[in-house]
Amino acid sequence: MFFERHEGGERAILVHLEGVDEQRREDPHEFIELVRSAGAENAGFLTITRHKPTPRFLIGPGKVQELRALVKASEGEVVIFNHTLTPSQERNLERELECRVLDRTGLILDIFAQRARTHEGKLQVELAQLDHLSTRLVRGWTHLERQKGGIGLRGPGETQLETDRRLLRVRIKQINKRLEKVRSQRDQARRARQRAEIPVVSLVGYTNAGKSTLFNALTTATVYAADQLFATLDPTLRRIELDDVGPVILADTVGFIRHLPHKLVEAFRATLEESSQADLLLHVIDAADEERESNMEQVLAVLGEIGALELPMLEVYNKIDLLDDFEPQIQRNEDGVAVRVWISAQKGLGLELLQQAIAERVGDEVVHAQIVLEHAEARLRAQFYAVGAVLSEQVGDDGRQQLNVRLQRSDFNRLLKREGWLPEQFLQQHTLQ
Repeated sequence: MFFERHEGGERAILVHLEGVDEQRREDPHEFIELVRSAGAENAGFLTITRHKPTPRFLIGPGKVQELRALVKASEGEVVIFNHTLTPSQERNLERELECRVLDRTGLILDIFAQRARTHEGKLQVELAQLDHLSTRLVRGWTHLERQKGGIGLRGPGETQLETDRRLLRVRIKQINKRLEKVRSQRDQARRARQRAEIPVVSLVGYTNAGKSTLFNALTTATVYAADQLFATLDPTLRRIELDDVGPVILADTVGFIRHLPHKLVEAFRATLEESSQADLLLHVIDAADEERESNMEQVLAVLGEIGALELPMLEVYNKIDLLDDFEPQIQRNEDGVAVRVWISAQKGLGLELLQQAIAERVGDEVVHAQIVLEHAEARLRAQFYAVGAVLSEQVGDDGRQQLNVRLQRSDFNRLLKREGWLPEQFLQQHTLQ
């Protein structure tokens, strides 16, 4: 029911409000891109300056008549507002304009419904759709009688609404139960990765910043990537190998957008947990976007909602091929830590620098050292071999074993503790000078 969509190409009239406060301001260019991503045809764009929205229509009665004339003249099939409408405003506008009316949340939900590919993604979209629809059920039954008092005067409308509401509650409960199972399965997979001590690096960023293109470039995968908003909806995980670190899990996630509906964040919490549980976040930024500073703030706001704001982050400025005379580079803070990398994922510029920066940031917990062992420490040597930490070995002139080892610091500390060594003390006495 909820995934049946028109073939696309619907003629849409776009309505954008100016004059609202800065916190609620929307970007008209982004609005046009959203409509394009939904597959609709822009048949007209109406900008309305209004400082105080009206409770009945959001816009004034005169603008409603102007909009009605525009719909008729352009043969519009749907009117889309770049703002959130209340159920009553949506219903009143549909009655006046005699066509479907959609607000910003409904538009984003429609795009999500088109993009969902996996069973989990479809469940999450349907949950958000049902929640959005539950407050708008009445508009589908306005042609029926309302319930009246007295025998024989009870109309069918209220009964139908009650039935629909009950069915919605049942379906929402079923979806939540299935998503809880998905969340449990994700937790199990995450715990398995933690036991194997494989770092997880998650791509986050504003929609259409180039996350999927970068993901494909780093993993040689074939994740769908396109110049449109919300091209990627379902999370994808791939394993890559980094020098001096070894295996790393790279996760591609759904893009963020300003004023992302809170219910969508709630519905996609199972997916977004891949970001909130990551060892490192790659914040992918469109370097050529004039709104990049504002977009970065919106991403940080969503990360705050899912509890991921405190995680280590590496900023990745993408699309430098669209800038004039800009070379790939790593920028570091005063402590020498890589904090920003400038690349072009589509052109393949700076990917080696990015891999180097990722390795530096997630490799802090890896011990890579040349150590010397006495003959009496053969048991410790065997333990290094048992965990696959020995990269090479040779015998010194004095007959002692010289091992080139690389392993997780937790494993390193555990091995030394069994032999009664403190890690710092061991490295001071056993590191090859």
